[in-house]
Amino acid sequence: MAADNNVLLGLVEEFVSGQVDSKAADTSTGVKNGQFTVLQLVEALGVSLTSSQPQTRGRGVQLLSQVLQECYSGLSEREVEVLIAFYENRLKDHYVITPHVLRGLKALAKCSVLPPGSAVSILKSIFQDVHVQSLMVTERSCVYNILISLMESREEELKGLGADFIFGFVQSVDGERDPRNLLLAFQVAKNIIYRGYDLGKFVEELFEVTSCYFPIDFSPPPNDPHGITQEELILSLRAVLTGTPRFAEFLLPLIIEKMDSDVQSAKVDSMHTLAACGQTYSHKELAEFLPGLWSSIRREVFQTASERVESAGLSALSSLVSCLSRSVLNSDSEDSLQVFLNLVLKDCQHHLCEPDLKLVWPSAKLLQAAAGASYRASLIGTQAVIPALLDQYNNRTQCAQRRTLLEVLQGFVQPTPLSRPADGEESVLVAFQQSLCTVVFSALSETSAGLQVTATRVLTALSQQPGLLSQTDVENAVDHLTRLILEEEEAQVSLAVVECSGSLAHLHPHAFVSRMIPQLKEKILSDECSGAVRRRCVAALASVSSQPSVVQESSPVLLQVLTSAHTGCCGFSVEEVIAVCISLQRIAVHARDNEAIGQFFHDIIIPRLLGLTLQAALQSKDSGHISPLTDEAVLSAIVPVISTACAALKPESASRMAAQAVSLFLDGDTSFLPENAFPSQIQPLQSQADSRGPSQLVCLLMACVCSLPRSVEIPDMDRLLVQLEDLSCTSPHLFSYTFASKCIAGLVNKRPAGAALNAVLDRVLKRVSLELEETSSTHRTQAFTLLIWVAKALLLRYHPLSTALTDKLFSLLSDSALGSLVADGFCVLMNDSPDVLNRDCHADVRIMYRQRFFTENSSKLVQGFNSAEQAKKSCYLKALSHIVNNLPREVQLTELPALLPLLLEALSCVDQGVQLSTLSCLQPVLLESPAALNTQLEALFTRLLALTTSPAMKVRMASLRCVHALSRLPEHMVMPFRARVLKALAAPLDDKKRLVRKEAVAARGEWFLLGSPGGR
Repeated sequence: MAADNNVLLGLVEEFVSGQVDSKAADTSTGVKNGQFTVLQLVEALGVSLTSSQPQTRGRGVQLLSQVLQECYSGLSEREVEVLIAFYENRLKDHYVITPHVLRGLKALAKCSVLPPGSAVSILKSIFQDVHVQSLMVTERSCVYNILISLMESREEELKGLGADFIFGFVQSVDGERDPRNLLLAFQVAKNIIYRGYDLGKFVEELFEVTSCYFPIDFSPPPNDPHGITQEELILSLRAVLTGTPRFAEFLLPLIIEKMDSDVQSAKVDSMHTLAACGQTYSHKELAEFLPGLWSSIRREVFQTASERVESAGLSALSSLVSCLSRSVLNSDSEDSLQVFLNLVLKDCQHHLCEPDLKLVWPSAKLLQAAAGASYRASLIGTQAVIPALLDQYNNRTQCAQRRTLLEVLQGFVQPTPLSRPADGEESVLVAFQQSLCTVVFSALSETSAGLQVTATRVLTALSQQPGLLSQTDVENAVDHLTRLILEEEEAQVSLAVVECSGSLAHLHPHAFVSRMIPQLKEKILSDECSGAVRRRCVAALASVSSQPSVVQESSPVLLQVLTSAHTGCCGFSVEEVIAVCISLQRIAVHARDNEAIGQFFHDIIIPRLLGLTLQAALQSKDSGHISPLTDEAVLSAIVPVISTACAALKPESASRMAAQAVSLFLDGDTSFLPENAFPSQIQPLQSQADSRGPSQLVCLLMACVCSLPRSVEIPDMDRLLVQLEDLSCTSPHLFSYTFASKCIAGLVNKRPAGAALNAVLDRVLKRVSLELEETSSTHRTQAFTLLIWVAKALLLRYHPLSTALTDKLFSLLSDSALGSLVADGFCVLMNDSPDVLNRDCHADVRIMYRQRFFTENSSKLVQGFNSAEQAKKSCYLKALSHIVNNLPREVQLTELPALLPLLLEALSCVDQGVQLSTLSCLQPVLLESPAALNTQLEALFTRLLALTTSPAMKVRMASLRCVHALSRLPEHMVMPFRARVLKALAAPLDDKKRLVRKEAVAARGEWFLLGSPGGR
């Protein structure tokens, strides 16, 4: 025990007299370990604490406070009581001791065993004995943290102080300027307001001491270690100022004053604060100031050229109206909402009668913001505005004026979440239902494209509100939309009409089934129909098909188009057939949310597609007739139709789909296909010399089985994989062997780990290795394709064998025949595949697989580049550019210092693909101004400026974008290159391609302004 006491005395002596600050940590460790107690430490400090020298007393208190900061949780109530009494007494001591005392009290304020009454005692001592604003930043922070801790743990005690607590806080915070401390002070003030502390007669004082910072004007210094933002301060202060209605009489005049400011940020902050007031104030607090507030808001919205100010003003107006809408009406008082809206209507409504003047839109936005704030406001606003707008529309003859009026009307027709009628209430537009429909149908009949587009938007808004469109109105709307689809050639109108049709069809499917689809079908299958009309009709069929009843009518029409194209009727082009497939895929997307649509595709669409494509492939093989359905682009378009539908199937249907697809491709079982008139011996997976033969249908097998959920078991998996392997390694046709490899990859990716998967991989890799090692083999490209897709399948699921496969790929980069192909293969590894091995197809895709691949293999790539022959280095550079180009931006920036020399080398490569990929990677990174560029600017400018005259247009454009991005680097870094860049960019200004000239103008303009007055 004596030894411990001697140790403690030694530590104290070294800290106090020897000025060894590290001994405080040793003392804290001793207290934590139970070697000695805090009271023993106080006794050991006795001589120091009673010294006549303030500095000695200060060192003693400092040691005690530092120990308490580490050990306060282990104190007993009696120890805390003694220490608080000691510290309160020390507050009366010399000023050099005060900072250490406050740190000790800050630690004690966190104690859970704080004695009753001690919280009040601590605060009274601080308020009486400490002039807070004369302290340094850190000590002032201690005071605010003490207040926060005590408010959390001893709230009732502090409330017992009444207004004295408010007065003490006001005195403490008055004059605070440090943003870190302001955040703490605002938190204390917020606690006072929101937790019901008695403000007493100090309401105005509390408001004044906080509102003096309004609006916040703070810009954090560069590389601020504290990370305090202007937005944090603004939101903290706003929560204080708008927290209680008792501030209203002081705050609202201040807001009106600040809205007159010339500083835009002050205007915006004031309006946002006013919007926040609307959520906590009642109409009584607002009533006196409404005319002034409205005058300021109106002025800002009418006069401003800033969208931020306008948006803030509209938000403030909406909040005010919402607040007034909550007022309770009685017979003795006027309706404050009605009075205020009358004011708004008086100042704005007459401008709506002048659609050619500039105030029509600000007035419309103000009225719409007010009407959208509540159901009551919407009722008052629409009753006053809509009749006038309808009269104006009917009295005007110019299309531009009518369009403006209709666009204004659209804002009132489209309900906001706040203005929607409650259950049992009818829409505010019911009284104008017929007039609105008449105007919309009239506009749809006009020849003005802008007017028609606006009319479709109004029609969409009307359709989404119950009771505004009768059955007759819906039928008229469908007839108008159908006419426009068939006759209107303006792309903008067609797009709007198709979008509107989709919205209406979701709500009124029967009208579209009975009125639109028959007309579209007749037109599509007509021999006289033009390609543009067919494309519009096909797009419209997809847009309206979101309900099962419509899908069951529209999809057979699209299938009939495919049948006609297959038989040679109606002269359908390949592009039109692809458009039909795209529409079918858009319809299939709805199967994710609607089981009936998924089942319809399973029962009808997919078997029909498989049957048609099989017929086309067999006819092409036997009769020489070439059907569009054998075209690779068409088959590629059918793949997403089937895969999207299969991915959405329920387990039972998915299992049945797998069984049917496998039996068709393995055994030639066509029993589930419609119009079953196929030969008895069909072998779709057998390699054929004819590129349009059945083997290319392997893409449809992939779509069927590789998009199913992982829980679905694929029958005859091993036999299927063997045949796919044979096809992928022996087929002479790129399309067939690529999709066979993709199919294997999709199946391998989902197959559970175990002996069965290992056996498949061993067999596949052995065959691939044999083919690749045989340099005279004619199937090396096929083997590589299989290798790259299996590698991707394993990489996505973090399979251990993926490392061996990627090492094999790296070794092939130096292959004289396959090197360039292998380099492009890394793009396959890193890119998302749209038709297989993606999350939509339920593939096993782990997070951040790209980052992991890069981390594990970047060094191998660099080593391979360094050791490769000069002629083969380009393959490594191409592979590197593909890998880096697909990494997230954050990773690119992190790795740039190590990779920049190689990327610069890639820019010198003669391969234009390498150049373009590298430039695409560099341009977004250059916008971040990475520090790694500092030492490489000369080389970077040399290479980029040389590429601005490349033979390839895309390379010229990409290099110009990079040069443009470099202009945003710090001026002192790029100013030496200005003259050289301007001279080099003169040539691209006369480039024969307009897009290149456009990039050159943008880049040269930035470089020309660099360093000039008014420039950056």
